[in-house]
Amino acid sequence: MNLRKIQEELCKQGLDGWLLFDHHERDPLAYRILGFTPSRHVTRRWYYLIPSTGEPRALVHRIESSILSSIPGDKKLYSSWSQQVEGVRDLLRGLKRVAMQYSPLCQIPYISLVDGGTIELVRSAGVEVVTSAELIQIFEAQLDLEGMESHLEAGRRVDRVRSEAFELIARRLRDGMLVDEFLVKQFVRGRFSEEGLLTDSGPIVGVNRNAADPHYEPTVENHSAISRGDVVLIDMWAKLNKPEAVYYDITWTGYTGTEIPSRVQHVFEVVRDARDKAVELVKSAFAEKRPIRGFEVDDATRNHIRNNGFGDYFVHRTGHSIGREVHGNGANMDNLEVHDERQLIPWSCFSIEPGIYLDDFGIRSELNVFVDADSARVTGQIQRELVRIV
Repeated sequence: MNLRKIQEELCKQGLDGWLLFDHHERDPLAYRILGFTPSRHVTRRWYYLIPSTGEPRALVHRIESSILSSIPGDKKLYSSWSQQVEGVRDLLRGLKRVAMQYSPLCQIPYISLVDGGTIELVRSAGVEVVTSAELIQIFEAQLDLEGMESHLEAGRRVDRVRSEAFELIARRLRDGMLVDEFLVKQFVRGRFSEEGLLTDSGPIVGVNRNAADPHYEPTVENHSAISRGDVVLIDMWAKLNKPEAVYYDITWTGYTGTEIPSRVQHVFEVVRDARDKAVELVKSAFAEKRPIRGFEVDDATRNHIRNNGFGDYFVHRTGHSIGREVHGNGANMDNLEVHDERQLIPWSCFSIEPGIYLDDFGIRSELNVFVDADSARVTGQIQRELVRIV
């Protein structure tokens, strides 16, 4: 736990404190922020207050009195419900505004981890509860140099595997051999292992109609063959197999033939150009030191796709935060599923991945963007044209 930096951020945001709370290890963010792993299963509620000034203080149950012993601050004990209520009020005495893992209207579900009853309990003490979303960004989404380097190295390896996967399809088609989505998926997973990469799931390998399902994933029981004249979408994500590594996440689309149908080509160009509009918006904002928020990036892609007549076929957000988890806890590029007003902050990474999903095929183009204090850049190879799988 970086107490000094947390307190600096609390002062910047005009907050009296950050109240962290957990029961049955429901809030993994709290443990990461505090920098410890519980030595035993957490069966009782604990509260840990980091004030904007002064020493932290906590409230823990008597039968789990040591649960927070590895982190600093005075700990008071409770047993009964009435002692807990009074203990929470005592913990918060003199404070007016505290942050918690709460999101108004559950706009950001990654952050909305504290139950409504606990929020009511804190408010009953006369304290205003505000979202910790911006604090979480600072301590979860900002990368250090080592994390950034791990992302770049993962990108080099994943891009290599992606190229090999498309070549595998082409080679088997040229040789008259059977090839299907599941075979390609297994090939990618095997190459990830050989390259020292780790992933939590995937990849997505979808042909034609399956490519129009944004979260389709082939299985041994459910997959389709890949033939000539098919649209093939591959979405893969992985990180180096080492602690604190940062994910890299891309989607490329190709066509198994030399003559790409004009309709497929047109949809790809709309998606590609929508992606590039978002990238340029972010680049210009950081170059000009102009604040930019997640929903604005989503608007850039969505407006382009809508203006080209495909608005109803872009059914997900433009992008997501990337960190030690493939879906990180920073700002998402979203003005569809939520109105994400979080500002893009320096030393963070995120995806830009617009898509158009029609009845018979889907196109998505995904790349990763890293921003520092005054610039933004794409961190891997960029798909400019459909992959000709021949």
